[in-house]
Amino acid sequence: MGELFEEQLEALRARSLERKLREISSAQGPEVQIAGRRLINFSSNDYLGLASDLRLREAAIGTIKEFGVGAGASRLVSGTQSPHLRLETALAKWKETEAALSFSSGYAAALGTVPALVSKDDVILLDKLCHASLIDGAKLSGAILRIFPHNHLGKLEDHLEWARREHAGKRILILTESVFSMDGDRAPLRELVELKSRFGALLMLDEAHAVGVIGPNGRGLAAAENLNEDVDLQMGTLSKALGASGGYICGSRSLIEWLINRARSFIYSTAPPPGIVSAALAAVNFLGSSEGEERRRLLWERIGLMQDLLPRNELNEKAGVASSAIFPWIVGDEQAAIDLASALQSEGFLVPAIRYPTVAKGCARLRITVTASHGENQIRSLCEAIKRANKRRAED
Repeated sequence: MGELFEEQLEALRARSLERKLREISSAQGPEVQIAGRRLINFSSNDYLGLASDLRLREAAIGTIKEFGVGAGASRLVSGTQSPHLRLETALAKWKETEAALSFSSGYAAALGTVPALVSKDDVILLDKLCHASLIDGAKLSGAILRIFPHNHLGKLEDHLEWARREHAGKRILILTESVFSMDGDRAPLRELVELKSRFGALLMLDEAHAVGVIGPNGRGLAAAENLNEDVDLQMGTLSKALGASGGYICGSRSLIEWLINRARSFIYSTAPPPGIVSAALAAVNFLGSSEGEERRRLLWERIGLMQDLLPRNELNEKAGVASSAIFPWIVGDEQAAIDLASALQSEGFLVPAIRYPTVAKGCARLRITVTASHGENQIRSLCEAIKRANKRRAED
C-alpha cells in the first residue's frame, strides 16, 4: 500500500506542488510558534484577532460546563441545543434576514445548500474564481454548470440569455463571492443583482472573506451596498473574522426551512459542538457592538498601512490597491514562490506559498493577510523584507 501513491507524489514534487503540514504549537495570533521559533504570522484569516479573544474563550468554557463537549446527534435527531438556536437567531438579526441556519463548516454549508436549490436540468452560472466548496456543491447538484470569467459581466449576461432560451422554465442560480479568497478583490455586486433580477435568476453570495471586514458592523458586502434584500442567499463562515468554527446560510424563512429538510450535509452531520457555537455567538455580539466597530476600524488602518508600504513590481502593479484584508503578491513560478516564502520565513515571517490547484498554473503567489492584531512595525518589517527578497530575485 505504501508504494501505491509514491509515483504520484513524486510527480507533485517534480512540479513543486507537494504540500506538507506545519505544526503550530501556540494559539493563533499575530505571532505563532513553529518548531520552537516565533514567526510573525501573515497567513491567518483571523482578521479581527478573535480566535484567541477572551470573550470567545469564556463563552466556550461556560457552555462546555453547562452542555458538555459534543452535541451527541444530528440537528434533526436530538442535537439541536439552545446554543444552536441562539446563534441562528443572532445571525439572522445581525445580517438583517428572516432566518439563518448554521452548519459544521463553510464547506458543508455550500455542499448542502447548492444541491438543495437546483437539480438536473436547472442551470448554475459560477464565477471562475469561486471557492472549491461552491464548485463541488455545483457539481454535486447535477445541474448544468457554466463558468464565466472572473467578474466578467458581459459573459455572465450571455450565459443568462442562453440559459433562459435553452432551458426555459428551469431554475437559474448565480454563484459568486463578495471577496475572492486568493485575489482579495470584490464582486461587482450591484451589477450582478441587476442581471439576476432581469433574468429571474437566484443569487447566492459567499461572504466568507467580507464578514467582519466590510459593511456596517462587519455584515458584509451586501450590507455595505445596501443590497441585503436583493441577494437571495448569503453564505458565510464562523471560522475567519469571527474566530470560531462553522458556516451558515442566511435568507428567507421558507429557504431555511427547506434547507433543514433537504441540505444533506446539515441533515446527516452531528451538530456542531455547543461550546464552539457559543464562541461564535460571542463573536457576532462583539461585531454588533461599538467595540467591534472600533476593532474593524483598526483593521482598516492596518490594511491602509499595508497598501501604502507593500512594494510594487511588474507582476504586482496593483499590490497596494486594497479591497479587503487580502494582498496577493504574485510570483508566477511555483518553485520561486516556495523559495520566496522560505526566504521570508528565515527572516521571521510566516507567509506560505499558494500554488496550483488553489490558483492557476503559473500564478503562484504569497497570500498576505492583515489582521487588526498586527502592529505597525510588523507590517513595516514584512514590506521591507519583501523589498529585499524582490531585489535579490531581480539581481539573480
